[in-house]
Amino acid sequence: MISLGIQAGDRVAILSENRFEWLIADYAILSCGAADVPLHAPLAAAQVEYQVGHSESRGIVVSGQSQANKVFAVIDSLPALEFLVSFDPITAPPNCRLKLLTWDALKHRGWQTGSKGREEIARREAAIGCGNLATIIYTSGTTGNPKGVMLSHDNLLTNAAGTGKISFLEADDVLLSWLPYSHIYARTVDHYLTTWAGITVALAESIETLVSDLEAVQPTWLTAVPRFYEKIWNSVEELPPPQRDVRLREIFGPRIKQLTSGGAPLPQHVCRAFHAAGLPLLEGYGLTESSPVICFNNTESFKFGSVGRAIENVEVRIAEDGEILTRGPHVMQGYWRNPTATAETIRDGWLHTGDVGKLDDEGFLSITDRKKDLFVTSAGKNIAPSELERLLTSDPFIDQAVVYGDGRHFISALIVPNEASLKAEAAKLGCGWSVSDGFVTTAALVDFVQSRIDVVMQVVSQPERVKRCLLLDKPFQLAADELTATMKVRRRHILAKYERELAALYDAS
Repeated sequence: MISLGIQAGDRVAILSENRFEWLIADYAILSCGAADVPLHAPLAAAQVEYQVGHSESRGIVVSGQSQANKVFAVIDSLPALEFLVSFDPITAPPNCRLKLLTWDALKHRGWQTGSKGREEIARREAAIGCGNLATIIYTSGTTGNPKGVMLSHDNLLTNAAGTGKISFLEADDVLLSWLPYSHIYARTVDHYLTTWAGITVALAESIETLVSDLEAVQPTWLTAVPRFYEKIWNSVEELPPPQRDVRLREIFGPRIKQLTSGGAPLPQHVCRAFHAAGLPLLEGYGLTESSPVICFNNTESFKFGSVGRAIENVEVRIAEDGEILTRGPHVMQGYWRNPTATAETIRDGWLHTGDVGKLDDEGFLSITDRKKDLFVTSAGKNIAPSELERLLTSDPFIDQAVVYGDGRHFISALIVPNEASLKAEAAKLGCGWSVSDGFVTTAALVDFVQSRIDVVMQVVSQPERVKRCLLLDKPFQLAADELTATMKVRRRHILAKYERELAALYDAS
């Protein structure tokens, strides 16, 4: 990296699926005194363009051709970008202005620097202070573009160590790692915590092979999001209780000591079922802005329905309006080039989480609600509904939209179609216009609108895309309390009103 001209304070992006080179690239960038900008692998090219451009990254490290193509597609909008390094060999378009290197070529450049290069790295590392910027992680806001969360070396190290101290790890422990390193949960826990603790990490081959990887690796520890545990539970739920418990233990192997869950709310029936089978499933809580861990249950301090107690050096209190506030060395430095949002989120040293919760007499925190409209899928993906609704209503066949999916494994939407346009399409299709209980039920029209949705969703990543929809036969009404005085949709009221019908979409899936 130094041979490519990277200086202390520069930014270098990483756009890759999980692989061991990702971890090495991270340490290489940090050792230069630079900060890395991890990008989620499923991002669309337009999203890559914004995050690389906004961070003014001078370089980007990609896994291979498919990720490189996203960069090539938007290169004209990224004047600060100078080089691209690919773990796998790639082919560049003609007249590409970027300096291109393979991972092997970059390593060779490093070896060629010899003792002089090692001395420079030692000098750079010695100059890194605890407060130096280590990473910028982009996270969805309630509206507009994502914000870049600035985390320092101190943020990451104190959070990893604080979480590690309540994980009770031993030298022979093995973690099976599969969550994306572009997400702060895996970055801090699977990456930095395991380095701090000196334990072995095995990288899963893929999400699809995770169960077989569990059998092959036989880990003592697994970190995951609630959706994974839900899927495991669903696969055994119909078995008689004794067989069910045996099968659960077989899936995770004979050496498993603990399972941890974060990134989204864990359904309590799943948590209790795992515990009943002798599998300690431990839930925690945090945000990207808090590095991320604020609270965590552990094997010696646990309470059902809670996300545990605050970890070392972390303070938690509840504001008068019920919002969870936290203070300590885990709190971010702020949002990259967004002082207004920073001032709104950090006040008097306290990070305002946007979540509502309760602390009991023993210090266990329970999450009761979300203060803002931002929601989280069961896979831990932050979703900004306003942005998705803006995309949906950009289609001429859609007049109004409200998206749904908090704690769910995919996103759905209530759609108010443009009646005139859709009826004209119905005439073309020769399918009629059927309405039942306030919904347009003509299957051909529902499929047609979904096909339109699929098109406008191409600019966002797969986890953000609306996969199913319901068509309402009337617009949202002020008189029905579905709109505010300024004609904004009252999202919570609408979702509560149609909760049963929306839930049925997931039952059907």
